[in-house]
Amino acid sequence: MSGAPFVSEVSLGPAPGFWTSPGFRRFRRHKLAVFGTLTIVLLTLACVFGPMLLPYTDTFIDIRSRFAVPFSGPHILGTDPLGRDILARLLMAGRISLAVGFSAMLIAMCIGIVVGMVAGFYEGAVGAVLMRFVDAMLCFPSIFLLLAISALVSPSVPSIVILIAMTSWMEVARVVEAQIRSLKTREFAQAAVSFGASSRRIMLRELLPNAVAPIVVAATLNVAHAILAESYISFLGFGIQPPTPSWGNMLESAQSYLTSAPWLAIIPGAAITLAVTSFNFIGDGLRDALDPKL
Repeated sequence: MSGAPFVSEVSLGPAPGFWTSPGFRRFRRHKLAVFGTLTIVLLTLACVFGPMLLPYTDTFIDIRSRFAVPFSGPHILGTDPLGRDILARLLMAGRISLAVGFSAMLIAMCIGIVVGMVAGFYEGAVGAVLMRFVDAMLCFPSIFLLLAISALVSPSVPSIVILIAMTSWMEVARVVEAQIRSLKTREFAQAAVSFGASSRRIMLRELLPNAVAPIVVAATLNVAHAILAESYISFLGFGIQPPTPSWGNMLESAQSYLTSAPWLAIIPGAAITLAVTSFNFIGDGLRDALDPKL
């Protein structure tokens, strides 16, 4: 017999995938987050593909069916004062409002991540100057800042996206700055410094991936904030201008008919509430799923 020691083979099995990961299991247990995710997916699909399946476009005028009551005829959700189909306009408005929300979120996240990452990594004079600028921007109420700037800019979808992004990146910068400042003292970051890694590599390859959890949560909440911001500046007449529909300007045009045709305001208002609430639910679920300490 050989004197070599017996070594048993131990199979560790495959690494857990996304669908079996602890984070996804925690997210699934958050019922409101699952509801919010399904709602946003269905709402997005309806806004993208729904207008192609309807017999009416958002600009088609049926003058004989003005102020049609919902569920009382061929117009499922009724018509507006010009006889336009409310469902078609609601879905087309959803395209605009959701596009503004996601686009403004992407721009705001890019600005906030860059500013927060640089301020948290370098600290000192650079970090102090950047964060004092962030604090100064946060001193202005975003709604008044939005209205003041939008009154000076020709309203359009791109300009509204940029305006909302310019007034919503500061919270992201504060979150990222705090995370980067905490992570740069960890062993893996110090090891990268000792191996001579460049500052850019440390920030982008070592620190930023480890700060992704709060960034993802902030992104979902930022979409909700952008949709609300577009809604109230459009409601006040400074946002998306007719005939381009958005949930905000649908509310604005319905305020004269609150007593005679309340569905004109209730339907877009319900869409805004559903979208914003769903994104907030998703943010809560992601926070619980990505932070095991909770």
